[in-house]
Amino acid sequence: MNFAITPYQKENLPEVQLPDKAFLKELGETGIRKLVDYHYNLLRKSKISHLFAKDDDEFEKAKLRSSDFFIQILGGRPYFNENRGKPMLVQRHAPFKITPKARITWLECYRDALKTIVIEERLMFSFWNYLNSLSMRMIN
Repeated sequence: MNFAITPYQKENLPEVQLPDKAFLKELGETGIRKLVDYHYNLLRKSKISHLFAKDDDEFEKAKLRSSDFFIQILGGRPYFNENRGKPMLVQRHAPFKITPKARITWLECYRDALKTIVIEERLMFSFWNYLNSLSMRMIN
């Protein structure tokens, strides 16, 4: 599968469309958590590892928050809101210097993680397109 990364543009950011909720129905919560776990493990070895917690417990908490977020936006239980409040992603990511290059690395790690799951292509691209467009908003 070709997961193209849309080049970052400061102006006229693409619309962010939520991924198809069938992505969660197909993978289940356990599958989402495994996907996020795999992604974070790739990030920990990446060029942007400095953006993530060094402490193992904190790193595991970050994985949990991320998987809670994805489960929630995919129509599952609102774990993120229950545990952290409204997502407010731009504000929560503001303390971290996220560059266009860091975004590409983050997406490349997700691309590799997505290749480990078996799911309908249209659902895969629905999730990928969400990540691709949302990630542009995290650049600061």
